[in-house]
Amino acid sequence: MSFSLNVTTVGQGHNIAFLHGWGVNSGVWQPLVDILANDYCITTIDLPGYGQNHERMPDPYNINSVSQMIAEHLPNNCILVGWSLGGLIAQQIAFDYPDKLKQLVLICSSPKFSKSPDWPGIDTDVLALFASQLALDFSKMLERFLMIQAMGSENAKFDVKTIKQNVQQYPNPSKKALVAGLNMLENVDLREQLKQLKMPCQLFLGRLDSLVPIKIADLINTYSYLANVEIIAKASHAPFISDTEDFAKRLRAVLI
Repeated sequence: MSFSLNVTTVGQGHNIAFLHGWGVNSGVWQPLVDILANDYCITTIDLPGYGQNHERMPDPYNINSVSQMIAEHLPNNCILVGWSLGGLIAQQIAFDYPDKLKQLVLICSSPKFSKSPDWPGIDTDVLALFASQLALDFSKMLERFLMIQAMGSENAKFDVKTIKQNVQQYPNPSKKALVAGLNMLENVDLREQLKQLKMPCQLFLGRLDSLVPIKIADLINTYSYLANVEIIAKASHAPFISDTEDFAKRLRAVLI
């Protein structure tokens, strides 16, 4: 059964929609929204099973059903920004509903997250570990996951603290959504679909990111000539948290 999603819209100007990553919620965008809201109309959407939508989920829960559910709530002709898992879902939306978007922006995301002989990514053993920890203690598992995301950042402890403060204003995510999200990260491969991309795509990568290696930069360009990649030298997996002002400037510079 599908449900209408709760969304939050602030500001005025060109439409931008933001999709968060695994384990958190739309609160993670608040520092960036505070900077951009004077110039853009910003829509933040909690993924099904997360935040304000923690009880609203499609059945079955997979990348196609989630993408369809979110696409129904996107402003027309919008710029869609997706971080991490949110970027994977944003790519699926771009492929399935290209008329909804005028630009795709991906932050520390990839068309394929799991490591394979022909693609750098997350070791499947790491994803399996999170799945097993999830069954035992969500809070401890999330803490570890956030530390991995911040690994390498000059402000790692601050980054984790900021993310936690911003997401804890909403309910914890549904375990169903968390398990399904890990399955997406392990199994979804959108590389072939990337060849059919019909809109400009900007990808930001963190040089210090241990989850989405910068080695994917050259590989991305072999799949789509519309994809432009920028590597942020001192950033890890959450550049919009570790240096929000700098990231806001970088984002403004590439928006069309």
